[in-house]
Amino acid sequence: MKLSKDIHAFQERLGHDFADPELLIRALTHSSVSSPNRQDNQRLEFLGDRVLGLVMATALLDHDRQATEGQLAPRFNALVRKEACADVAREIDIGAVLKLGRSEMLSGGRRKQALLGDAMEAVIAAVYKDAGFEAAQAVILRLWGKRVGTVDEDARDPKTSLQEYVQARRQPPPAYVLVARSGPDHEPVFTIAARLQDGTEEQATAGSKRLAEQAAAKALLTKLEQKS
Repeated sequence: MKLSKDIHAFQERLGHDFADPELLIRALTHSSVSSPNRQDNQRLEFLGDRVLGLVMATALLDHDRQATEGQLAPRFNALVRKEACADVAREIDIGAVLKLGRSEMLSGGRRKQALLGDAMEAVIAAVYKDAGFEAAQAVILRLWGKRVGTVDEDARDPKTSLQEYVQARRQPPPAYVLVARSGPDHEPVFTIAARLQDGTEEQATAGSKRLAEQAAAKALLTKLEQKS
């Protein structure tokens, strides 16, 4: 199978030359352009998520042999969640080689976090199926790089931390209120307020409601801790 120059360049960025290039092409094929004769990357994404999880769990155990399960779990979640996968995908520019349908291309699919994260997981699975676990592990550890060693000591979701903080003080859980939505439909921007019953709040803006809620929760928790 003859590969285009951009796919060859992507293999170099990835750090793996495929013995079976069709695996890579499938990993880069979004469902918007799939057909009976062209498989999309959803099944590979499912597998890649599990391969990534095993590699990250092993890496965390090896990196910190004294950490408890309670410390390891949030670090693990921070390393394998879709945002982390999308960040790595951007670093190796998966978006440039994604195979998308016209509607996804017009709506900015090459920049969408979910599509990038899914494609990253699918590419991991493609490496695994092409050359085995050790090859996939080597690619993952190289691409995730220092993230394993620098993941926050407490990488819990800020919303969870905030809720635990207020519950410990016998207060009702915070509310998350949509303050504003702007930008085009394919690249919306959300402003969310994390608000306590007494009116104390902090706002944050991000490209998804989830990220805006997390940022607002983190800001509010910081404010509360500084007051205490």
